[in-house]
Amino acid sequence: MAIIEVNGVRKTYAGRNVVDGVTFSVDEGEIFGILGPNGAGKTTTVECVEGLRIPDAGTVRVAGLDPVADHDRVTQLLGAQLQESELQAKLTVREALELYRSFYRAPADWRPLVERLGLADRLTTRFAKLSGGQKQRLFIALALIGNPKVVVLDELTTGLDPRARRDTWKLIEEVRDGGVTVLLVTHFMEEAQRLCDRIAVIDRGRVVALDTPAGLIRQATGSTVLSFVPSRPPAAPELTRLAALPGVASVTPPDASGALVLHATDDTVTPLVALLAELGITAQRLRITETSLDEAFLDLTGQDA
Repeated sequence: MAIIEVNGVRKTYAGRNVVDGVTFSVDEGEIFGILGPNGAGKTTTVECVEGLRIPDAGTVRVAGLDPVADHDRVTQLLGAQLQESELQAKLTVREALELYRSFYRAPADWRPLVERLGLADRLTTRFAKLSGGQKQRLFIALALIGNPKVVVLDELTTGLDPRARRDTWKLIEEVRDGGVTVLLVTHFMEEAQRLCDRIAVIDRGRVVALDTPAGLIRQATGSTVLSFVPSRPPAAPELTRLAALPGVASVTPPDASGALVLHATDDTVTPLVALLAELGITAQRLRITETSLDEAFLDLTGQDA
């Protein structure tokens, strides 16, 4: 059952459609990701979900409520970690947690949160004295302190080191397992592939793809990567025959290591083996792997995240 519904949302600035007819729904209890290049309209879209911006057209509903007209009710069930946030410089971590806790009718106990996020030894530290990563972890705690049904996380792990990033991923999985729906905006492909049940790819203000991470990879041109070291370098006509095999999107001639790479599909494997046998070429160190979400993103948008 959908807990977030975004239908035909448009938002225009200075005559430019930053969000241009975005439509998607988020099911209760899932982690739903939004990917897209910088300036694609991701943050503007989720700010409409949060009630921080008013769409010029279209509708947004969170648990059946309008985030603008029913703002007070929505803020009791939706937590948000914004892409950019600040607190009063002299506020301590404990004071910030207690202040935000007071905003909610049934808040969470912040103590387990700060333990999980590595902030237990920073409770008396003023906000201005926190590192960038510590500030990010604090804002995640503040997004979760209201015991929300829905949490929106915009660039969840920006500024975190690899270990803190993975610890945060585990926390978000635990939050989801506890029944909280997560709307996640990210540009980390590993993060999206690890956490998200489904992903919407937004490019130039429009949803250009919506699927599971595996489904997005299957949509990409050359979703299977075949690499091997040929027993002898293929001649130009033989490379042409390799490129003409079913499902082949591209052929990269042998590199310095001698490996030849085909971006293709699962349907390419059997014809490839047959052709190599016909040509008298042995495929040494043959590897068959799935293309990455990063490569699928590039294929879908033509841009790097």
